[in-house]
Amino acid sequence: MTRRRLTPVLMVGLMAVLLACGRASRTPRKISADELEKLLEKKDAVFFLDVREPFEIQRLGSVKGYVNIPLGELEARLKEIPKDKLIVTL
Repeated sequence: MTRRRLTPVLMVGLMAVLLACGRASRTPRKISADELEKLLEKKDAVFFLDVREPFEIQRLGSVKGYVNIPLGELEARLKEIPKDKLIVTL
């Protein structure tokens, strides 16, 4: 599977898990770099979730401020994701 196809597949999988567990109420949307920069300033209003697997983080590096919960572990770790914050995924 190519990189272009992988991202939508991950997002669909992530949304399916969150919807099944009652954790998603909005349609996912892409944000610009400027929007992300503004969100980074609001640390208490946003939960930054990195759903990449450990090998991807090792190869590509981590992102400061993001909490890593690999997609394969997401359903089992949903309690770690706050319900009262905007969730920005990577």
